[in-house]
Amino acid sequence: MNVEEGTLRHGLPYRALGTGDEPLVVLRWFTDNHTNPEGWERNVELKQLAPLAERYRVYAVNRAPGMAKGTTMEQIAEQHAEALTEKFGGPVHILGTSSGGSVALQLAADHPQVFRRMVLAMAGHTMGDEARAAQLKYAEACEAGRRALHHTARISFKSAALAKVVAPLMWLVDPFVRPKEPSDMVAFVRAEAAYDVRDRLGEIRVPTLVIAGGQDPACPPEVCRRTADGMPDAELVVYEKAGHIGTFNNPQFPKDVLAFLGGGSPGRG
Repeated sequence: MNVEEGTLRHGLPYRALGTGDEPLVVLRWFTDNHTNPEGWERNVELKQLAPLAERYRVYAVNRAPGMAKGTTMEQIAEQHAEALTEKFGGPVHILGTSSGGSVALQLAADHPQVFRRMVLAMAGHTMGDEARAAQLKYAEACEAGRRALHHTARISFKSAALAKVVAPLMWLVDPFVRPKEPSDMVAFVRAEAAYDVRDRLGEIRVPTLVIAGGQDPACPPEVCRRTADGMPDAELVVYEKAGHIGTFNNPQFPKDVLAFLGGGSPGRG
């Protein structure tokens, strides 16, 4: 798939794949490390992005390293705007997934000139209450050197019963996957926790597709609906049976994204 890795301005890491002439920037979901994913996570990402890479040169981008305490989402968006402008020299399609969608929407509010079209997946004008609380608990536990992964169980699974079963297993494996230096992840979590652009949605005129999971506890569909309703040129698609991860993995997802970016109408998965 012609895979390439590198860094953009401010040290934003990216992984590019596909042979299309037109770029599509994918802002990654929440990760505990700013680097490009490796191992099985790399394989999963390449598989997920492969359908989009059949038409576009896809750039999966993560946050900058060394994020300082007190960094705001506005500052994160500014870094992205500068990096994307330097790399591409003009507007590009941007797909923001989960936390990457938070960055994308702040970017659209502050720097709309970097966009052609925008897709927000499992993301809205602010975080869902459960996701905000879970990420803060996770970040604070990591910062204190305590077991942390189990705090994310409820937002990782659409079934509360399954999350309750899996949480103890996540507690057990935590020491093997916990970030060794969590400070920049903690800074990002606190920036996203404070993020809310609901009062600015009417200003965002970037053509936008919002994709929600009907059973997503991390970004509930009502948050996505308020986001789409508040924007002058946005439409909403809800995958009624999908949870958070299931939304991105839904077979309809790449079809809807490609249809929208091509100027057509997405389906109603």
